Amino acid sequence: MDLIGLQHTLDNSAFAVLLVTMLLYWAGAAFPQIPYLKSLGTAGMVSANLAIACLLGARWLEAGYFPLSNLYESLFFLAWGITAMHLLAENMMRSPLVGVFTAPLAMGITAFAALTLPPEMQQAEPLVPALKSNWLMMHVSIMMISYATLMVGAMLAIAFLIWTKGEAITLHGSSYGGGSDRDNVGDRLRELSAQSLNLEPTPSQGGTATATLPAVTTTTLSPQRLNIAATLDNLSYRIIGLGFPLLTIGIIAGAVWANEAWGSYWSWDPKETWALITWLVFAAYLHARITKGWQGRKPAILAASGFVVVWICYLGVNLLGKGLHSYGWFF
Repeated sequence: MDLIGLQHTLDNSAFAVLLVTMLLYWAGAAFPQIPYLKSLGTAGMVSANLAIACLLGARWLEAGYFPLSNLYESLFFLAWGITAMHLLAENMMRSPLVGVFTAPLAMGITAFAALTLPPEMQQAEPLVPALKSNWLMMHVSIMMISYATLMVGAMLAIAFLIWTKGEAITLHGSSYGGGSDRDNVGDRLRELSAQSLNLEPTPSQGGTATATLPAVTTTTLSPQRLNIAATLDNLSYRIIGLGFPLLTIGIIAGAVWANEAWGSYWSWDPKETWALITWLVFAAYLHARITKGWQGRKPAILAASGFVVVWICYLGVNLLGKGLHSYGWFF
């Protein structure tokens, strides 16, 4: 089998494996009493990650340059990064809930690349002169890994918002070790129980405290659900904390490359502008978590908005208008 045929086999295999993996994770969440579903889901993610790595390797051998020059290649590199970050997050959380959200994301990306893009957009083409640089590997690969990492962190924030929808929840403890949220479940439950009732003195009874229902009643999370919510919140913070410095390094590397190629470190190109917006959104998230001590739904909403901003930066600006970064089918 030639390298081109191998690539088509690998991209379709990656899609098929991720589709089955997604169903396994969903089944594992629906039927947690079946223990081997999580293990099968993890094995599927590992298999998809290896298949995509082999696809990118074959592409590298065929084209003779690092496979990040067009939309097809960057989509599969993004999917590879997401599966890698998924395995890291799942190892930290040890719950199939991570795969419920990350597997559909990776599967959707591979389906779009392998099944939707026309054949001419999937072919490797010679690099344009501006991309014939070692900065292609350094800048673009770091940016794509940062996108994948931030997307996984944002997806965990979205999972937290869905998991705690309509619930009154207060989280305490350091997000970076020392005071793990999972160690304070009992304290948080007592706080939630106290918050579920308003104790007010009744003048007619000489100031005797009576329990009155609050204006808005909310249900209290069970200890197990509260534990999962705290872990999702903590893990989202940790993953975004990993992706943010990668994004920063990628932007700096891009500025150095831009100065070499165009004679200017910053040109306010649409891609550069949205990379800065992405950086500011996640900087605001981390600032709120570290400096303001925010935890729970407020920062999760900010992280969830970052998921949309990353997609605009990665793909949207290239579809909406042309700029200095419009090479080889949008990239």
